[in-house]
Amino acid sequence: MWIHLMEHLSQSGYYCIAPNLRGYSVGARPKKLKEYHISKLVLDIINLAEVKGIDSFHLIGHDWGSVIGWLLTNEYPDRIKSWTSLSVPHLQAFITAITTDKIQINMSKYIRFFQLPWLPELKLKKNDLAVLRKLWKHSEKEEIEDYVFLFKGKRAMTAALNYYRANYNFFKRGANTKNLGDIYAPTLLIWGKKDMAIGPKSIELGHEYMKGPYTFIPLDAGHWLIQTKYEEIKEAIMLHISGNDS
Repeated sequence: MWIHLMEHLSQSGYYCIAPNLRGYSVGARPKKLKEYHISKLVLDIINLAEVKGIDSFHLIGHDWGSVIGWLLTNEYPDRIKSWTSLSVPHLQAFITAITTDKIQINMSKYIRFFQLPWLPELKLKKNDLAVLRKLWKHSEKEEIEDYVFLFKGKRAMTAALNYYRANYNFFKRGANTKNLGDIYAPTLLIWGKKDMAIGPKSIELGHEYMKGPYTFIPLDAGHWLIQTKYEEIKEAIMLHISGNDS
């Protein structure tokens, strides 16, 4: 999904990395559930930067990439030149909404379903990944083929679901402890007003945590922003990162 944006960023002089996160690569698919805790996912990105010798960087994420990005930006502010989140608001705000807001609780019922053993895997694999193919309807053919190949791999579906399973209690505790704090890095949040997974309450709550330069762009779109609103996304991200290159 990042290919076109990466090509544009590269042509503009930026060095780009779009890693397969753990579980989405045959060579990095741990069996133990605890290996998918968000703290480890954050460290994966920091360690990747260390290996590449990158002290600070622009960070862009969508969906689980955004979840990881919010925590990373909060815990490693000195490493972040700019932070761009697609679809997902400040993590503390989202955690609060999925435990207190009726609309968001209903939207997030799939997360509770994912806590069940083996049944979610069966449903998602049924009829040649029909449920997932429907979600990917806005993606290019090559992108879909890549996803299908990935999720048909050994333990791949379980690895993806482990993101939800390993962090479920973390989310529940976070609603009470409120330990994910203010964001000072220059931040761009782009959200689709028709998003089927992220409601307006978490977006509203998230604004209060933005203590540094902050741009919020709501679009007439759903969850798959870069697939459906690429030009708007590209222009907004280019403006954001070019203005925070120092």
